Amino acid sequence: MDIKESMREILKAESNAILQIPVTDGYERAVDLIVEHVHNRGGKLVTSGMGKAGQIAMNIATTFCSTGTPAVNLHPSEAQHGDLGVIQPDDLLLLISNSGKTREIVELISLARELYDTPLPIIVITGDENSVLAREADVVLPTGGAPEVCPLGMTPTTSTTVMTVIGDILVVNVMKRTGFTRAEYAKRHHGGYLGQVSRS
Repeated sequence: MDIKESMREILKAESNAILQIPVTDGYERAVDLIVEHVHNRGGKLVTSGMGKAGQIAMNIATTFCSTGTPAVNLHPSEAQHGDLGVIQPDDLLLLISNSGKTREIVELISLARELYDTPLPIIVITGDENSVLAREADVVLPTGGAPEVCPLGMTPTTSTTVMTVIGDILVVNVMKRTGFTRAEYAKRHHGGYLGQVSRS
């Protein structure tokens, strides 16, 4: 198979995976929680994931920040060495794990719940909605569990694409719910082409 044919297969597989993301009421609940805790109570969204999922969690956090929803990414291993202190009482967690059983993420839930008397809400993005992590969540956003396009079936490829799209769904709908404007975007994005365009 040549690269062009491989490219067509990958594009088809990943496009189909996106279209198979389960459309559930969980998105409404997730947006409600983000708006309530961040925009109404003054907390922030704390995202976390391990490995490739952690990179997606970081991307989601920075996209939320640039669109008016304060967010930070917390590395789950560093959380056990003091970074857990970034979590405050009105925050909520967005945790990402394709398997739903990533040890560091499961442990992060236990650690975060010991911080304050009132448990922090937890939103989970996972490929296994019956996993340990899903059972601990207030809201589960399943990816659909499509197979990876990696020829080994192991490297996070399709799964991270889908996770990114789910993050975009959350960001866009929070923007709509809060009425985030171009003028507000310009206040947060001064540099580069986007900064120039947002102020024009």
